[in-house]
Amino acid sequence: METLECIKTRRSVRAYTDEKISHATIEALVEAAKMAPTWKNSQTVRYIAVEDRAMIDKIAAEGTLGFEHNKGILEGCSTLMVLASVTKRSGYERDGSFSTSKGAGWEMFDAGIAAQTFCLAAHDMGVASCILGIFDDSKVAEIIGLPEGQTVSALIPIGIAVEAPNPTPRKETADILSYR
Repeated sequence: METLECIKTRRSVRAYTDEKISHATIEALVEAAKMAPTWKNSQTVRYIAVEDRAMIDKIAAEGTLGFEHNKGILEGCSTLMVLASVTKRSGYERDGSFSTSKGAGWEMFDAGIAAQTFCLAAHDMGVASCILGIFDDSKVAEIIGLPEGQTVSALIPIGIAVEAPNPTPRKETADILSYR
């Protein structure tokens, strides 16, 4: 698939078949996603593929802050990619100070780039995905046994789409682009 076609046709998919995603495919997705740029090449993003049904259901029940929509999405996926970040590296200098006015914000910036890179690679490989943002990061970290020094940045359910969603309307380029 050509890059622009991939960007323009990727959709957030919230309903998946029961078909499992192979470990080879998951590894290929992470292999592609690890190429996402990071602050000073810090490479702080980590990927935890959760396939255990009981663990996914526990995250859905206890880790979605009562947001029923995300609970339902998680209950319907066969694999949940938990995207985590090593804390206090992205945006930090070796002495612990910040080099930018964004402070620790670079951690989430790097995680966002990695999440989108992962989802574009997934789309290219025929795997559907959806980046979830409403979740209890501490609870999810507890459930999956995330190592100390890492935090959960995003939940990305993946699978084979039940159906391809229609594109959502986008603003006109003239409404979001300005020149100075």
